[in-house]
Amino acid sequence: MSVGASRLADLERASDGDSRYRLRDLFTPLDTLLVCGGDPRLTLEPKDRVNAYGCAASPEPEMWNFASSTASVISQSAYDRAALAREELMHKCLFDEVEVAFDARCEDMREELRGHLQVSPRVDVVFSPSGTDSQLHALFLARAVLGASPVTIVVGTDQTGSGTPHTARGHHFSTMTASGFSVRKDGAVAGLAGDSVAVPLLDTAPGIAMRPDADEAVLRAVETSLAQGRRVLLQIMDSSKLGWRAPSVACLDEIARRWPGKVQIVVDACQARLGRRRLRAYLDRGYMVLMTGSKFFGGPAFSGALLVPKGLSRSLGRIGEIAPGFFDYAGRSDWPKAWTGLRSRFERRPNFGQWLRWEAALSEIGSYYAVPGAFRAKALAELAAGIDSMIALSPSLRAVPAAIGVSGTDDEEFAQATIFPFTLLRDGKPVSIAETGAVHRALARDMNGDIDGSAADRQVAAQRCLVGQPVRFDQPDGKPQAALRLCVGARLVTEAWSADAAQAQRNLQHILDRIAHVVVKIELLLDSAAAAPGKPVFEV
Repeated sequence: MSVGASRLADLERASDGDSRYRLRDLFTPLDTLLVCGGDPRLTLEPKDRVNAYGCAASPEPEMWNFASSTASVISQSAYDRAALAREELMHKCLFDEVEVAFDARCEDMREELRGHLQVSPRVDVVFSPSGTDSQLHALFLARAVLGASPVTIVVGTDQTGSGTPHTARGHHFSTMTASGFSVRKDGAVAGLAGDSVAVPLLDTAPGIAMRPDADEAVLRAVETSLAQGRRVLLQIMDSSKLGWRAPSVACLDEIARRWPGKVQIVVDACQARLGRRRLRAYLDRGYMVLMTGSKFFGGPAFSGALLVPKGLSRSLGRIGEIAPGFFDYAGRSDWPKAWTGLRSRFERRPNFGQWLRWEAALSEIGSYYAVPGAFRAKALAELAAGIDSMIALSPSLRAVPAAIGVSGTDDEEFAQATIFPFTLLRDGKPVSIAETGAVHRALARDMNGDIDGSAADRQVAAQRCLVGQPVRFDQPDGKPQAALRLCVGARLVTEAWSADAAQAQRNLQHILDRIAHVVVKIELLLDSAAAAPGKPVFEV
């Protein structure tokens, strides 16, 4: 169980001896550091040395990555930046305490992230080990802003992270916190627990489509909660696991008009699939924004951030007693230096894993935005058109419909879809969830020896590739379905860019050729399983 409450008296005991121990921790092998300081999702399997998402801690250039909706293998350039950052911090620690040097570096990273995202210096950045951890940070700050424990209304509960149903209620989302304390999953975070309301986005009609009444459902949930005398933390979706966004801007305007000062909005933008103009618009409206460097941007799993508009920072002075269990979810360096009062109440506890994953993510973010905007838009548009065509032409894949709504200029290059979900078919009917999961795992393995066919087929089967994990959909007939996802991430755009237009076009075609290869491997896996039902072609 959490021991946060018992450690309150120890918060200011960071001695020189502690600092020396933390300097020693920096000499830990880089691969080990990159997977520490997080929850058990980062744990590497003993045999394959990959995490639950099939990603190793070091670069694997032979692995094709189309899984940025879930997790990505770290790139060589990002790995190199993390290695250099560690060396530089070690050097600075020769002149300052580890905690002092680490704190300064985190503050520099805040400035770098604001620069890449083109947001105001008045926007504060709270770092965390993951987007899920950031949801707890948002709940903690919302209590100060609203002056009471809010009810959290979560839009897109059926398409957000698996930890969100827990964090929305102020509960533990895993069996261990990033700071290394054992907790009971779904047990209350002491002093932070509350209520939540779920607003799913899947239509209740048969099939897989976005509900047409999402705005109305959100308004009803807000009105009902306020009528009960509660303040509301409304977590909106931009974008979901399927690339869906809700509610509409018109709905948000209506909420602001009808209930001023009673609803605090936080945007779940953990996928980071939104234009910078749209991001600034959210912050200008006073919304908090949840982001990660480990989804679209392709940094290693995981890295979270909560963007806080300056106006909300003034509410921090109202924070009285801090929820005891929340001390397990943040250290002093996670908070901006300007938040001196709040920072002083948290332990000086550098999270080296979280920091290095953010260093790696910032490498990817900087590289992406160094590509001219016109090419970013062109690349995403051409890749979207190609993937849509491939899914439509495959007899084994059925596309999941895109979200309802019209993209605007604030979406910039993200007016194009970057997540392409599809269900798997055999004889025109969806395959089981178990088989969908088996295909997902088999894609990440060399299946050359498991496929009967030509040399060309076996070559296709040998290629290891990652796609987005299955997303489950419960159906009215009681037979759930699951969709896999082909994802376009920042790294594909970065790698395709060339000042030579002809070379850039060849690079884009090369990416599309790889995606076609993935589609063919899926078809081979499904065909092989059907041709030999008694032979375990891949483990279900």
